[in-house]
Amino acid sequence: MDGITYQLIFLVVGLVAGALITKFFVKSSNKKVLEEAEDKAKSIIKEAELNSENIKKEKVIEAKEKFLKMKSEFEEEVNRKKSQILTNENKLKQRDSQLSKQIERNKRMEAELESERENLTAQLEIVKRKKEELDKAKSQQVSALEKIANLTADEAIEQIKTALEDEARTKASSHIKEIIEEAKLTSTKEAKKIVIQTIQRTATEHAIENCVSIFNIESDDVKGKIIGREGRNIRALEAATGVEIIVDDTPEAIIISGFDPVRREVARLSLHRLVTDGRIHPARIEEIVAKTTKNIEEEIVEIGERTVIDLGIHGLHPELIKMVGRMRFRSSYGQNLLQHSREVAHLCATLAAELGLNAKLAKRAGLLHDIGKVWPEEPELPHAILGMELAMKYKENKEVCNAIGAHHDEIEMTSMISPIIQTCDAISGARPGARREIMESYIKRLKDLEALALSFDGVHKCYAIQAGRELRVLVDADNVTDQVAGDLSFQISQKIETDMQYPGQIKVTVIREMRSVSYAK
Repeated sequence: MDGITYQLIFLVVGLVAGALITKFFVKSSNKKVLEEAEDKAKSIIKEAELNSENIKKEKVIEAKEKFLKMKSEFEEEVNRKKSQILTNENKLKQRDSQLSKQIERNKRMEAELESERENLTAQLEIVKRKKEELDKAKSQQVSALEKIANLTADEAIEQIKTALEDEARTKASSHIKEIIEEAKLTSTKEAKKIVIQTIQRTATEHAIENCVSIFNIESDDVKGKIIGREGRNIRALEAATGVEIIVDDTPEAIIISGFDPVRREVARLSLHRLVTDGRIHPARIEEIVAKTTKNIEEEIVEIGERTVIDLGIHGLHPELIKMVGRMRFRSSYGQNLLQHSREVAHLCATLAAELGLNAKLAKRAGLLHDIGKVWPEEPELPHAILGMELAMKYKENKEVCNAIGAHHDEIEMTSMISPIIQTCDAISGARPGARREIMESYIKRLKDLEALALSFDGVHKCYAIQAGRELRVLVDADNVTDQVAGDLSFQISQKIETDMQYPGQIKVTVIREMRSVSYAK
């Protein structure tokens, strides 16, 4: 519209100018001047037409570009909506299938319950008839006995009750005297026995470790940032931490899955920092994970120091304090190792004090009795023997070392504290529900799986995820080529088949990433 207006203005100006000039030269009767004026008017009109045509072309081009841009945006939006609709349709189909299965199960259960209800009704009728027959027989027997004894049922019961009370008083008095005499002779022995039995009956709180952590978010919009374009952010986070990040339709929550509590904690804290900072991309993820891992190591030391301070244990070597902190992120058959060790330490101190032994030494041995379980190198020695060697290495008391090594009867007990440690360990661990052996065997299988992959040359890191159904192997790009990476995945899968026992199948994924880094100074 602006181009047309501009064109009209030029036309009007040209016409007016031509008319004025023509009139002027007509009046002056100068033909030559009139012709020049007409030529000038024509040139002005021609120039105006050219300008208007150029403006018109520019506007048409601009309109076409805008149309193409809007068309592209519309197509992208349509594709995104189609993808979302397909995803929703798949979810609805899955839910419909689950609901159908649940309905079938409910119908079967209803039929079984109806059958059981009919059986119970028939059994109740039988019991009712039997009860009526017994009541009738009992009434007949009571009537016959009353005729024979010339006594009513109440009078007979009263006489029997009086006779039994007299007999019970006589026997009870005699038995009480015998107990008192025996207690005087064995009072010390019986007192110690009672204390031990009391502690063994003590029920304390316990915690079952699991393989899943929940990371809460403020809104579901954050999930898109965490996933990243084509999932690159979540892949980088899983590769850096060794856990599985599950982003599903759970509202305002992300699931972190992994058998190693330290990895799960590193992933949880890293996610928190990334979401708080807002900058989420692969390079930033690696930086945050590295910082978080360092902070976790510092936190482990703080946990160990806080534990020994709470228990009143002094003079413990810094390396042992660090191992005590590692117990916080270790479980024994599903029972948190640090909680178990603190509990054993308290029980040992109480029992030793009741028996007149060194309570502080017993508490120290109770805290350190499972220290061999957190040694990172995983040697072939049993954890009790390894714990004893570590305690000897860091100059612990001989009685403490013997108690650690003997609490599973691997060596002979040479100290009075040793059986106390063994007893209190059983009290804490053998309670119903305190431990789950299936968890320990599951974690051992995953660790063996990672160790198997790490035994190959060129493997930098290795993580078992998805409950052991997938093994992700990160190799050194400088030492392993693409061809070697393909061969390596096959070799690892073959070794898993020959050396390990596992349910289902295991997917072996070898990841080779090449990076070039330079600095602008």
